[in-house]
Amino acid sequence: LVSIGNICRSPIAEAVFRKLVTDEKLEHKWRTDSAAVSDWNVGRFPDSRALSCLRNHGIETAHKARQITKEDFQTFDHILCMDESNLRDLNRKSNQVKDCKAKIELLGTYDPQKQLIIEDPYYGNEKDFETVYEQCLRCCKAFLEKYH
Repeated sequence: LVSIGNICRSPIAEAVFRKLVTDEKLEHKWRTDSAAVSDWNVGRFPDSRALSCLRNHGIETAHKARQITKEDFQTFDHILCMDESNLRDLNRKSNQVKDCKAKIELLGTYDPQKQLIIEDPYYGNEKDFETVYEQCLRCCKAFLEKYH
């Protein structure tokens, strides 16, 4: 799960997906992680508002931001991102990777409510983080149903 900085949207999506997989007792079938297309926040914990939003839904995460690697394109089956800018960056990076096996697409592709883009809540408020959480939950549930 990829966003630009890996401190708001993608760690929320990662934590939501991990909880869904755990609740369904499918942890042994999935390796879940998140990363950034940029290197701005490498090593940082998620935004405090993202952590607060997750806690409000009974989800904890110990994630620290990292940048996507060439190995990610070679080892993951799916790389899901949040917006068109992420998608362009990932497609460009994947073209430089030999043996890229990951299917790269927007997480919003799986949204039953057809909200294709998950907007960055960084400059917003708690309500914007809640919107991201709800979108990620819908999309991750639909994705898991499709590939489980």
